[in-house]
Amino acid sequence: MKNGFWSSGHTPTLLSALLYFDMSFMVWVMLGPLAVHIARDLSLSPGEQGLMVAIPVLFGALLRVPLGMMVDHLGPKRTGQIGQMIVMASLVWAWRGGVEHLGSVYVMGVLLGVAGASFAVALPLASRWYPPQYQGIALGIVGAVIIGPPSAALFAPRLAEAFGWTAVFGIALIPMSAVFVLYSLGAKDSPEQPTPQPITQYFKVLKDPDTWWFMFFYSVTFGGFVGLASSLVIYFNDQYGLAPSVAGYFTAACVFAGSLSRPIGGMLADRIGGIKALTTLYGVIAVAMLAISFSPASKWVALVLFVTGMIAMGMGNGSVFQLVPQRFRREIGVMTGLVGMAGGVGGFYLASSLGFSKQVADSYQIGFLIFAGLGILAMIGITGVKKRWRTTWGSAEVTSARI
Repeated sequence: MKNGFWSSGHTPTLLSALLYFDMSFMVWVMLGPLAVHIARDLSLSPGEQGLMVAIPVLFGALLRVPLGMMVDHLGPKRTGQIGQMIVMASLVWAWRGGVEHLGSVYVMGVLLGVAGASFAVALPLASRWYPPQYQGIALGIVGAVIIGPPSAALFAPRLAEAFGWTAVFGIALIPMSAVFVLYSLGAKDSPEQPTPQPITQYFKVLKDPDTWWFMFFYSVTFGGFVGLASSLVIYFNDQYGLAPSVAGYFTAACVFAGSLSRPIGGMLADRIGGIKALTTLYGVIAVAMLAISFSPASKWVALVLFVTGMIAMGMGNGSVFQLVPQRFRREIGVMTGLVGMAGGVGGFYLASSLGFSKQVADSYQIGFLIFAGLGILAMIGITGVKKRWRTTWGSAEVTSARI
């Protein structure tokens, strides 16, 4: 199976897409690891901190739709190059002192959203090279983001302490520039590019209820993952009094676990079917978020619960995108944008609600409880649609993949 997978597509493009998305994700969530330092210098309230780390998530979600359209009109490789150049320009601006007050922090958050929108480029770039039976593992590999986000959590707080938080944006330019060069040399558009359609045609998929189901399912898995990746430094610092650098270590452990589990989730879904995998994973997410909502007395217990939840979310990300290309292969560009947008909106909700929950109730409980409820609803939803999916587009007569 391994040899079949590696010979079935284009490995340089797969690895280029992985590096592009990985480094983009690092920059996308960078305000989270720097939040304690920025909040201290700019005297931000808990609500303002929550909104600061949530804005990149929201705009990373909203911009996935136009980038998804650009993918189908310009091709994924060229779209990715444009996105990377915009992000690198924003890093230069922040490094050279452009971020001086709360309003400019929010502007930077909007610009970093372009990095989050890379999801809508990297996934179709790789997906179009691979047959249906390998979609789970291919997209799981691309979305693994094993290096970037943990690196942001590990090094950004310590670099901010040593050189100042504005300098961290300049340092981030180094890996971003290297990846841009590698991406430009290694990525190649698949010869099986769908015929571009008028923009008005893309949103016809919104009339299909399956589109909304996938958007909801991904808002829980990816939304939870990116929301926590953006917020956990703040949480561990505030809840357990950990220094920003130590809180970064705890966050990196959680993010690394969730990132590493994404390809595992894709492989599991390829083997047993995405529906069966997601049913279990949503249950794990709900239980983990419910337990965390009661604020464990021990930081180590909290760490175990977050790692467990992030692993389930990461595996869930891979499982959702084992199913999406089976159902919407011809519309994978716009579907990646729409489903990715929903994931980002879920992350915006979680990150912002934790900050506002802390400010209003002096506790993070409400935000975690509502998200646990969303996990339960997702588990009920996937159970409700499984019979229809398995007897229509997921039947053995239509696809060779396990659904």
